[in-house]
Amino acid sequence: MPSNVLVGLQWGDEGKGKITDLLAKNSNYVIRYQGGNNSGHSIHINNRYFILHLIPSGVVYPSVKCIIGPGVVIDPKSLIQEIQDIESIGINTSQVFLAKRAHLTMPYHRLLDKYKEESLGNKSIGTTHRGIGPTYEDKIARMGIRVLDFLNQKIFYRKLKENIDYKNQIITKIYKRKPVSFKEIYEEYMEYAKELHPRVIDAVHEIHRAFHEEKKILFEGAQAMLLDINYGTYPYVTTSSTSTGGVCVGSGVPPTFLKNFIGIAKAYCTRVGYGPFPTEIKNKEMSHFIREKGKEYGATTKRPRRCGWLDLFSLKYSCMINGINYLIITKLDVLSQLETIKICVEYRIHGKVLPNFPANIELFEEKVEAIYMDFPGWKQNISQIYEYEELPKNCKKYINFIESYLNLNILLISVGSERSQNIIKDKSSFFKIFS
Repeated sequence: MPSNVLVGLQWGDEGKGKITDLLAKNSNYVIRYQGGNNSGHSIHINNRYFILHLIPSGVVYPSVKCIIGPGVVIDPKSLIQEIQDIESIGINTSQVFLAKRAHLTMPYHRLLDKYKEESLGNKSIGTTHRGIGPTYEDKIARMGIRVLDFLNQKIFYRKLKENIDYKNQIITKIYKRKPVSFKEIYEEYMEYAKELHPRVIDAVHEIHRAFHEEKKILFEGAQAMLLDINYGTYPYVTTSSTSTGGVCVGSGVPPTFLKNFIGIAKAYCTRVGYGPFPTEIKNKEMSHFIREKGKEYGATTKRPRRCGWLDLFSLKYSCMINGINYLIITKLDVLSQLETIKICVEYRIHGKVLPNFPANIELFEEKVEAIYMDFPGWKQNISQIYEYEELPKNCKKYINFIESYLNLNILLISVGSERSQNIIKDKSSFFKIFS
């Protein structure tokens, strides 16, 4: 049975957690394929918020098997705390499993992340200091420690000793800080290994077996397309492949396993931290209105998000890279009450229209100009509307223009944070995919 992939198409925070939770109900597996605990997925059910950082969003359903895949980097302390927090509110986590090939985030990774950012000053990327980048650096440098390593006491001892001897040279000689303690980290992580050992599986073979048994599989990413290490606004990106292509390398599956590529975009744009943002709203009053109404604060860091108008020029690029065949629009309700709503339809630089989304940061730094079309707003509260036909006329014009520009059908529209606050626009496709 072909699998479904769910990806964010902007700079993250598109509401992937809510949508994954919604779609997971009719799935047998939810697989997280990249990223670490630097991202957060918020789920809102019956006036209760759940924030997930590493655990896949299908965890609220006892019948769904949740796998943290080989492409994810795991901070075991964070994962154990997350499991405890989820269980404390009555959610069973017995179906949460961890890929043995996933790499471990260590205390020295977090320190190196912090020290590097501090040393860069105003040229820093704006990371969360969770050690995600340094963990992926070690993975690529073939120095990483995997989950399967810390389940073997002798192997973990040797690899940790080698890493700490090397990392302490950097910490003490380059950053002039105190060295980390091998003994403390070793003993700490041995306790984590005991606790996580029952959850460790050979995820690659498990996923392949599930596919051949025609199980319904939903692949869930973190962050979003414009933060992709290869195709995002480099260097202001994350350190993994957030695109649909990342599913294959992050889960160990061939492209033939995948069929439906579902992209999620907000009805406007946000961005956390530094980096290009051509449609950022400079009007402080308008930006504040959207931020407060949309509750645009980081699920992980609580940092206020920069707010901007919907950018269809970048969204078209994201859809192309990801091969998106269905689109989901979230937070449409946030735009209610506005007199005029803008949509970016092209970029210009020095008066010339750019043919494609820029690859180099220098073009953005030369002041890319976002060119807008204005749409009349709607004054109606749409958060309790469940049928597309009942939306205000101007609201439907806004949605129809998005579909026309992108040449894509919108599958579903989210009009509130609750699990039930959705409008299924393309019912035939939705129920064909998720029934």
